[in-house]
Amino acid sequence: MTAEVDPVTESAMSYVYAVSRAGTPLDEALAGRPGLEGGPLRAVRAGELMALVSSVPSALYGTEGMKAQMEDLGRLEVLARTHHAVVEAAYEHAAVLPMRLATVYLDDERVRGMLGEREPEFTALLDRLNDHVELGVKVYADPREAVTVSSGGPETDTAASPGRAYLQRRRAQQQNHRRTYRAAGAVASEVTARVAGIAAAHVTHRPQQGDLAQAAGENIVNDAYLVHGSQADAFRAALAGLADDTPGVRVEITGPWAPYSFATPPAPGGGGTR
Repeated sequence: MTAEVDPVTESAMSYVYAVSRAGTPLDEALAGRPGLEGGPLRAVRAGELMALVSSVPSALYGTEGMKAQMEDLGRLEVLARTHHAVVEAAYEHAAVLPMRLATVYLDDERVRGMLGEREPEFTALLDRLNDHVELGVKVYADPREAVTVSSGGPETDTAASPGRAYLQRRRAQQQNHRRTYRAAGAVASEVTARVAGIAAAHVTHRPQQGDLAQAAGENIVNDAYLVHGSQADAFRAALAGLADDTPGVRVEITGPWAPYSFATPPAPGGGGTR
């Protein structure tokens, strides 16, 4: 739930969502659109670059306030959703570099200083990412589905004693588990091979677990690919039907997204207020 604070009347800081080239239609397209805490978006320019910024209350976004937000799952979800929504809206109008979540500066002058210091790095990244999108590829392994599809359940000797039958079932389950994960690994390797001539870059992320892994089965591959926008359909076509004949293995393609995995510059000197 959004806190009831007015970033205009409260002591305010500058929250940065993304960086783009000056002269893009971003400031006109997004000017006044609400960002975090309802603060309107604005452009902060320096040289050939601009940052998409909104004012946020220092009580919530200073060092201690931000630490508290990161420890509150409800507040963290609002922060992440709003940040990403702004970046996605910006990416519809121009190539942008999404900044890391919770990139906060004391004021706009500090933002201008950051843009000036990092102009060569940001310009090179914008050149690289122009007209490109990010596509995600997830591979899931589900041994239970493999059993259901292939045989309807583990086979056991009906004449065996209860103890022997139990051991047979356990061995069958273990064999099915190993077989499914081997098959998932082979499918994952095939993904890389099939898109080698289409993707410009590839990043491997940690597989999703816990609340993030809501799909059936275990997420064993969670990768991102940088693809020219004109090649997005070819990328999907290259992976079509990849796991259709592999029981218990599923491939999921997501996107296109703004290229977070390839665009977010590392924060100089670590996190925190700047």
